Amino acid sequence: MRNILVAAGLLLLAATGRAHALDVFACEPEWAALASEIGGDAVDVFTATTARQDPHQIQARPALISRLRAADLVVCTGAELEVGWMPVLLRQGANSKVQPGSPGYFEAAHSVHLLEVPTRLDRADGDVHAAGNPHIQTDPANIRAAGIALAQRMAEIDPGHAATYRDRELAFRTRLDAAMARWKTEAAPLKGMAVAVQHRSWIYLLNWLGMTEAVTLEPKPGVPPSAGYLAGVIDDLPKKNVRMILYAAYQDPKPSEFVAAKTGIPAVELPFTVGGTDQAADLIAFYDDTIKRLLAHADHH
Repeated sequence: MRNILVAAGLLLLAATGRAHALDVFACEPEWAALASEIGGDAVDVFTATTARQDPHQIQARPALISRLRAADLVVCTGAELEVGWMPVLLRQGANSKVQPGSPGYFEAAHSVHLLEVPTRLDRADGDVHAAGNPHIQTDPANIRAAGIALAQRMAEIDPGHAATYRDRELAFRTRLDAAMARWKTEAAPLKGMAVAVQHRSWIYLLNWLGMTEAVTLEPKPGVPPSAGYLAGVIDDLPKKNVRMILYAAYQDPKPSEFVAAKTGIPAVELPFTVGGTDQAADLIAFYDDTIKRLLAHADHH
């Protein structure tokens, strides 16, 4: 009887495929999506934030601490994006496997070239990131680079599934490369276009598509604009030939909508990450939807 139970138990483990799944704690939805692309059934991915949350402003809740405690691998953006909450989780979670400097702690920002690195650091300048702009996920080339590094790290931590990670990463990269070639053609009409942004979240997207950031609605990063400040912005926009105002799905759209109402320049909500809109269901769909939304307003004059 006991042998039958053991055999049944082993069959159940084999069927669920969860016996030795690599437990991944992803800080943001884009890294959860990337880890899932690379890991498939070999990983169990938990996402600490949603696309409707500001990744700078997360509470280190007990539920997050307990998930971190169980993790084999933490995947974050880094570049100080999570500086307000991740150190607390790491300290409270007391999981030696995923502390900074250990193989179980992965920062995607280390795989890419960071833009907007400040020449001076002063709290008076608002929420300035010392390492550079951390919003790297808006350029697919950064996801591509992070994916290569992440697959290597996953193989290092979980050598039993190394071939799976290597094969799946290559398959994903092949799909992404084909999509990037298509996006280059589709997004050609956006090249050279000037936009206003609500928060400085878009430098990687704009660089990728050859667009320019002419105006920022926030007086300083992370500081909400006053009505008086926005009045000055509104006067400025026509001179700069701004074609649209960009804001992220998680942001309060009021400043962008206020400026749009006064100027007739469309305010465009972009998903910012996987799940930011219903259409942005996975990484490739996220860029598809972003480009589609930009092109929908590109003809506006």
